[in-house]
Amino acid sequence: MSVRSGLSDETEDAPARVPEASPIDTDDWLAAIGQYAAILTYADGQLMVVRTNRAFAETFPSSTPKDGKGKKATGEWSKKILQLIASKRDRGSFEMGRDGPLGSEHFICMIGRLPSQEDGVEQYLFTALDCTRERSVEKSLRRELLSDGLTALPNRAGFSEEIEDRIGHSTWPENAQFGIIAIDLSRFSRVNESLGPMAGDELLITVAKRFKSCLRQGDVLARIGGNDFAIFARLNNGLSDALHIVERINDALSAPIRLSGLHIRVDCAVGCAISANLEEDPDDVIRKAQAAVKIAKASGKVEIYRNGVLKEAQRRFTLESKLREALAHGGLTLAFQPLIHLQTGEITGFEALARWHDPELGHVSPVEFIAVAEESGLIAPLGRWATYEATQALSRWDAKFGEPLPVGVNVNLSPIHMARDDVASMFEEALRYSGIAGNRLTAEITESAIVADPDKARKLLVALKDLQMSVAMDDFGTGYSNLASLHSLPIDILKIDRSFVFSMLEDRDKTVIVRTILSLAESLGLHVTAEGIETQELALELQRMGCWQGQGYYFAKPMNEMDAFDYWRARWNFETV
Repeated sequence: MSVRSGLSDETEDAPARVPEASPIDTDDWLAAIGQYAAILTYADGQLMVVRTNRAFAETFPSSTPKDGKGKKATGEWSKKILQLIASKRDRGSFEMGRDGPLGSEHFICMIGRLPSQEDGVEQYLFTALDCTRERSVEKSLRRELLSDGLTALPNRAGFSEEIEDRIGHSTWPENAQFGIIAIDLSRFSRVNESLGPMAGDELLITVAKRFKSCLRQGDVLARIGGNDFAIFARLNNGLSDALHIVERINDALSAPIRLSGLHIRVDCAVGCAISANLEEDPDDVIRKAQAAVKIAKASGKVEIYRNGVLKEAQRRFTLESKLREALAHGGLTLAFQPLIHLQTGEITGFEALARWHDPELGHVSPVEFIAVAEESGLIAPLGRWATYEATQALSRWDAKFGEPLPVGVNVNLSPIHMARDDVASMFEEALRYSGIAGNRLTAEITESAIVADPDKARKLLVALKDLQMSVAMDDFGTGYSNLASLHSLPIDILKIDRSFVFSMLEDRDKTVIVRTILSLAESLGLHVTAEGIETQELALELQRMGCWQGQGYYFAKPMNEMDAFDYWRARWNFETV
C-alpha cells in the first residue's frame, strides 16, 4: 500500500485549481493606504474626486464629496494631475507645498491610471505622503550648513547662494555691477592666545554687529573664515560705492572693543574686487577680493584687485606644491658666497644661500620661494634643511682638506622660522651630527625678528651663544634697531645693507650713514660686514674706513659647494683685496 502525502486522488498531471479571488471593496483598500488617498475620474475635461479615505477627507475637505457623488477636484495639486493626464503617461509623481493650519506643509504626491470603467470613464488613484517633518529637518540642516554658528551670518557656501539669489531675483539697472569686499581682522590670533577662545568669539560677534551697521539695503555680510568676513555690495556708482562702505567699516572699528576688562583696538586689511557684469561668476569675484586682501595685509592700505593678481596667486600655489616636493626629495641646493676680511684679503667664511632650480619652472628666485615658504609654513623645514646642509658642507670640506678649515658658514634665520620653531635645538642637533664646533657657525637674523618679540629673541640669542655661535644682525640700517637693543643683545656682527653700500661712492649721504654705522659698531665692540661690494673702488674705500669684512660680486658670486672649496684653496696663499 502506497501513501502519497499531500496529494489528492486526481492524477499528478492534472492542472492545479486556482481559487477564485474574492472581490475587494474599494473602500477597504483605500482605507488600507497609509496616508492620503482618493479615486479620481476624468471625463469631458473634468477631474472629479469620487471616493477618498478618511485621511484625505480630513486634510482635503473642500475636494471631498459628502454625498457619495463626485466633486470637482480643485487646488494646485489638481492642475499638476491634469498636466500628467495630458501627457498620456500611466503614472507620475510631484511634490506639493501649501499653507496649513500650523504652517507650511509638504507632500509627495503620486498618481496612477486605473482600468477604465465600463462607460469609458478614466479612473486614477491619487496618493499623497506627508513629508513636512522631513522637509523641516532638511531645511534646518541646510540652514546650519550654510550659516556660521557663532555669528549667525552666512558662511562661505551660504554667501555664494545669497549672492546668486540677489543677482537672480532682484531688479538691476542696465550695465549694473556688484562688488565683493573682503576683510581680514589683523592680529586676531593674539586675542585668542592672550585672552582665550571665548574672548575671541566675543570679539568676532561684536565685530560682526558693527559690520552689519555698515550695510545698505541689499548688501550681504558673511563670515567666510576664522577671522575673515566678506560683503556683497550692489554698485550703482562703481568703485566709489565700495569705497564708501570701506570708509564706514573703518569708522565702525575706530572705537575700541571692551573684552575681559581691556579695551581692544581692532584693525583690518581690506581688499575689493568688482565684477565686470552680472554674468561673472560670483565665486571668481570672491577669489579676486581674497587675493586683494592678501596684498592689503602686506601694504597696510585698501587694495583693489588688478588683473594678474589671481595668476600670481596661482603661481604661489604652484610654487608651494613644488617647494614641498623639492624639500621632500632633495630638489634644493646651497650656494656659498665668500666673506672677505677687507684688511688682509683672507676668506673668513661663507654665507649659505638656498637655491632652487625646478625642471618645469626653471630657476626660481630666493626672494620668491622664501616668501612662499614663510606664507605656507614651509619656512621651518626649509631653515632646518639649510642649517643641516651648511654644517655637513663644512664637515666635508674638513675631510677633504684633512683638518678643520679656518672658515665658518653663516646661516640666515627667517623671523617666522624663529617664531615657530625651536631654533636653538635645530642648531645644536646640526652641530652634533656634523661634528662641527659652534664657533664656526654664525646665525644671521633681521632687525624685524627682534622687534617682533624682543624677549623671545633675547632668549634665543643667549642659547646660541651657549653653543659658542656668533650672531650677525642682517640688513642693518633698514629696520628699527636702536642703541639700547644693540647694547643689550648678544650680537657680534652688524651687516650693512647693500642699499647703502652699492652706491655710497656717488651718494654722500650714504657714505655718511656707512661711516656712522662703523663708528657705532666700534663703540659697541662689534664687527661690521658690508654687503653689495661690486667694485674694487668700493672695497678699497671700505678698507680705508676700517670696515672689517665684505662680500659681493667683486670678490665672487655665490657658488656650489665644490667650487667654494676650490675658491678658498686658490686664495689661501694669495690674499689681497
